[in-house]
Amino acid sequence: MMITPVHRTRDIERKPEYLQPEKCVPPPSRASLGTMWFIRDGCGIACAVVTWMLVFYADFVVLLVMLVPSRDYVYSVINGTLFNTLAFLALASHFRAMLTDPGAVPKGNATKEFIESLQLKPGQVVYKCPKCCSIKPDRAHHCSVCKRCIRKMDHHCPWVNNCVGENNQKYFVLFTMYIALISLHALIMVGFHFLYCFEEDWTKCSSFSPPTTVILLILLCFEALLFLIFTSVMFGTQVHSICTDETGIEQLKKEERRWAKKTKWMNMKAVFGHPFSIAWLSPFATPDQGKADPYQYVV
Repeated sequence: MMITPVHRTRDIERKPEYLQPEKCVPPPSRASLGTMWFIRDGCGIACAVVTWMLVFYADFVVLLVMLVPSRDYVYSVINGTLFNTLAFLALASHFRAMLTDPGAVPKGNATKEFIESLQLKPGQVVYKCPKCCSIKPDRAHHCSVCKRCIRKMDHHCPWVNNCVGENNQKYFVLFTMYIALISLHALIMVGFHFLYCFEEDWTKCSSFSPPTTVILLILLCFEALLFLIFTSVMFGTQVHSICTDETGIEQLKKEERRWAKKTKWMNMKAVFGHPFSIAWLSPFATPDQGKADPYQYVV
């Protein structure tokens, strides 16, 4: 099908040098879409490594400073199992959020042949991103770090070294939730341990020296309090964005709603899967969200 003069290709930044489709590289094959997603960003990789190190530090203090020296075996087993389970789920969620394609639009697909294959209707406008040379679907935004247009992009998070978008928002929400839970759990255990040490001999409440024990506990308390506040706020904003079906970028830019309004429950199921089950809380369960084909670009 030949594009008639009534078909329009609109560049979002209106830079004439990007408007020639012949300058775009053909889109990747469908087979290449199955490759692992990983952003090679130095800052993001450093933040991701720091995140894992902070979780391992918290686990070290909880186990070797507070639980192992405790004389209450039941207390140690219950809290150790609970803390390590939540920590494992937090790191698994972080891993999935970091290595899951957030909904990237195939790069360089704004070629003349591809535009013709869309079989556009007369007068229909197709938006093209001049930065990654791709046909831009509705509600997609370009990320300067990922160097791709991302469907329903909420924001780019350096702590997971990835964008939070259509495909990985569930894992990001679970990551913030589990980090907030282990932070709260750590704060409660630190409080109980300080009370226990004040009542007992400090040399008997930890396998480390009293000054070392105090320093380790204070550092853990500071870390847990900081991340409890940060991740709780992030978790709340993400849930609010899901319920309102409006991404962080759309809220910031106050974009006009051009999509159908759905109930909060339908929006939650669109992110976490349908129907409601324990799989909503699992970072290993991939929600069946019925996403559109990545090559469908009718705007």
